[in-house]
Amino acid sequence: MTQAARQSLPWLIIAAGSIIIMLTFGPRSAMGFFQLPILTDTGWDRSTFGLAMAIQNLCWGLSQPFFGAIADKYGTGRVLTLAGLIYAVGLILMSTGHSIAALHIGGGVLVGCGVGAGSLGTVLAAFARNVTPQQRSLAFGIGTAAGSAGMFLFAPLTQGLISAYGWSDSLVYLAVLMLLVPLLAYPLRGNAASGTQSQAEFKQTAGEALREAFGHQSYLLLVSGFFVCGFQVAFITAHFPAYLGDIGIDARYAVIAMALIGFFNIIGSLAAGVIAQRYSKPYFLAYIYIARSIAVTAFLLLPQTPLSVIVFAIVMGLLWLSTVPPTNALVAIMFGTRHLGMLGGIVFLSHQVGSFLGVWMGGFLYDRFGSYDVVWWLGVALGIFAAIVHWPIAEKPVSRPLAAQPA
Repeated sequence: MTQAARQSLPWLIIAAGSIIIMLTFGPRSAMGFFQLPILTDTGWDRSTFGLAMAIQNLCWGLSQPFFGAIADKYGTGRVLTLAGLIYAVGLILMSTGHSIAALHIGGGVLVGCGVGAGSLGTVLAAFARNVTPQQRSLAFGIGTAAGSAGMFLFAPLTQGLISAYGWSDSLVYLAVLMLLVPLLAYPLRGNAASGTQSQAEFKQTAGEALREAFGHQSYLLLVSGFFVCGFQVAFITAHFPAYLGDIGIDARYAVIAMALIGFFNIIGSLAAGVIAQRYSKPYFLAYIYIARSIAVTAFLLLPQTPLSVIVFAIVMGLLWLSTVPPTNALVAIMFGTRHLGMLGGIVFLSHQVGSFLGVWMGGFLYDRFGSYDVVWWLGVALGIFAAIVHWPIAEKPVSRPLAAQPA
């Protein structure tokens, strides 16, 4: 990309959106640190907490296409304002710890919907409307890196808050931070009809866009492959701190590992944005999934020590959200940006179905077998599956009748 192209990026929009992604992604990525303190105080089992986090991921996925469609039609700023408020209420309800229902509704449904309305899908669609096609992967990489920064910053912040104030008050403090999201939403106002790219967009209804997408083989392959990403990263986010405790690794290495994943996730996301702008996105995605399976296999088979935990965290950090820039860029290439919030949200719904299963099965199978091994190896197998389904994806716009093209 030329220097002129870089200078033309809408930095106010990108900066505000990136901070919003950082804020919405940070607390939910640190939920694993709340598991053991909550269970110790309440006496609940890991399946109970795992189900709450699974509900959170599922609601995130289910809500995102709807919030994306609302943002496409009525404006991104309004949806992001709502996101911050829903997120804050969910964290406060979760902090009460009165019942399992409060955990599942607050930490599950409301936090999940807050993230669904206010994280990557909604913000990246706004980015896409305001940058050129040549800038999309880089812009997506910057936004994704912000989510990585949230993970990096909120891992030690959350653990520090829990150590100093307890898990309940920590959730309240995080809820207060979510109230910054509505203040940052203003630069991202506008819908699918606004932005510098709107005039070049093919005009179609949401229903027409859905029928077109679900009749397109490459889109369906992309949807199925992104399921695997959700399964792998959500399982690690929710259960890795507890897993390290089970194998006798000091608890401080869980904080170090999650912070390292977040830090190297920043590097991986930015690098993915640059690489995806220059090389085949489907092939790049296939290589990412193969690399994840190799990394997990090595971690499980080699001696597990503090050093191996650090190395694993660095490698997984580089691969963590590196799937997002090429995946979103492929949706934009196939269908344009007019319904990107909705169509990208559907791809992410598949991701979150995978997240639901990864988090829930982690807790359920642990309680059943006393080990996370089955879920680890299932993730390895799914990584190979994802590499296979991404390979034949066509990186080109969907074919449309000439008569239907815009004048």
